[in-house]
Amino acid sequence: MSSSLTSSLPLVKRLGLGTLAAMAGLSMAACGAGGSTGESETQSSSQSESAAPVNTPEADALPTVTPGKLTVATGEPAFSPWVENDDPESGEGFEAAVAYAVAEELGFARENVVWIRTPFDTVIAPGPKDFDVNIQQFTVTPEREKAVDFSSPYYTTTQAIVSVEGNTGADAKSLADLKDVKFGVAAGSNAAAILEEQVAPTKEIAVFNSNDDAVASLKAGQIDALVTDLPTVLYLQAAVLDNGVVVGQFAPVAGDGDQFAFLLPKDSELTPAVSAAVDALAANGTLAELENTWIAEGASAPVLK
Repeated sequence: MSSSLTSSLPLVKRLGLGTLAAMAGLSMAACGAGGSTGESETQSSSQSESAAPVNTPEADALPTVTPGKLTVATGEPAFSPWVENDDPESGEGFEAAVAYAVAEELGFARENVVWIRTPFDTVIAPGPKDFDVNIQQFTVTPEREKAVDFSSPYYTTTQAIVSVEGNTGADAKSLADLKDVKFGVAAGSNAAAILEEQVAPTKEIAVFNSNDDAVASLKAGQIDALVTDLPTVLYLQAAVLDNGVVVGQFAPVAGDGDQFAFLLPKDSELTPAVSAAVDALAANGTLAELENTWIAEGASAPVLK
């Protein structure tokens, strides 16, 4: 935002001078005022230009949806600890902070990061996208990689179960104890596949448009438990659910846990640059620092076997 500079004319009095001299003096003062105004406008323009957010040349050269801007998509709503207060523009929350760190690594000024909202399940479908990158706990899977691109992973976690005291399975100690639980999952997540593989529940798994809808169903007693990533489960138990219970977490399917990564349109020209930025943040310790800041250190849950 440019500031307005105002110049004022000094009052010059020349006592004892004739009218002609006085008029000449006023004329000179007016000329001086004109010069001051021009200088003021130049300074104002210069300040405005210097205040404008500036990308690096490398960022401006990237083929983004809007030239000079990085359009980042996330969920609606976005939950803690990933985004605090459903306000990604604040940069608060793990994924919001990671997005801004990646943007900076790419060379974008913070003001040139534009946020939009997208449904989780439609984003992983094939087709054109209206964003450059999308960050909302997308687990990298071979099936999804057929339709979209993924960056290098920025976080690794496991799927876990949250329930409410008194619900079926709330006191489960093993996978066998979960057979008769009515589970809910968010559409597009890999939670249903994990349940089928490790539990094989006798009741049909309820699929919701979002975790928000699944939580509402859990509160209403329509499902017994919700399966989602461990940090979200811990947050729901601590801050959202009355008498919430963290039942436990599933053992990592491939030994490394679920890897979250930025999602990009299939064959995006930005994928190598975004992956390089994530790799750089992992190497210099930024990702670990942000994880410690926004995701509880040592947060865990019993592994169900």
